[in-house]
Amino acid sequence: MGDLFPDLGPEDPVVSGIAHDRTEAQVTLRRIPDRPGVCASVFTSLAEAGVNVDMIVQAAASTGTADISFTASEAELHKIEQVLAEKKAELGYETVDVNKEVGKVALVGVGMKTHSGIAATFFHALSEKGINVLMISTSEIRISAMVPLNDLNDAVRAIHTAFKLDSDQVEAVVYGGTGR
Repeated sequence: MGDLFPDLGPEDPVVSGIAHDRTEAQVTLRRIPDRPGVCASVFTSLAEAGVNVDMIVQAAASTGTADISFTASEAELHKIEQVLAEKKAELGYETVDVNKEVGKVALVGVGMKTHSGIAATFFHALSEKGINVLMISTSEIRISAMVPLNDLNDAVRAIHTAFKLDSDQVEAVVYGGTGR
């Protein structure tokens, strides 16, 4: 296995690039029952309709309900709204909010898993530019944030600069695709 997956030690560079996507929408189900199986029902219904979901966040309330937010391609909104309307009684949510004015920015790098402070730098860069974060998703090698669409370009530039990806010594990749 050492030949296939050699131990490289602390990876370098820590951050290799930034991706952004302006084609997603954020959907929030408000006051959905907070009990086992509800998320499975929501995302099974969407999967059966062929909807590819990206980021997911759930916030539970002390009232026995939760808000579930997720992102998906804006092109699939009609299908999403149709599925959710058909399943409203089964899912038991109160309302659905749809926000098409969002964009995703993601920081990517294999070295992120061995270095501390990456998230702090990422969010500090956005904060310094007055950019509000709407959703967060992370993995060992990626931090993604949904931001207001009109702030997306500034967010990309702020994070790019914060991680010195605009310097001559670092090779950076900036990708404007889906970021998935």
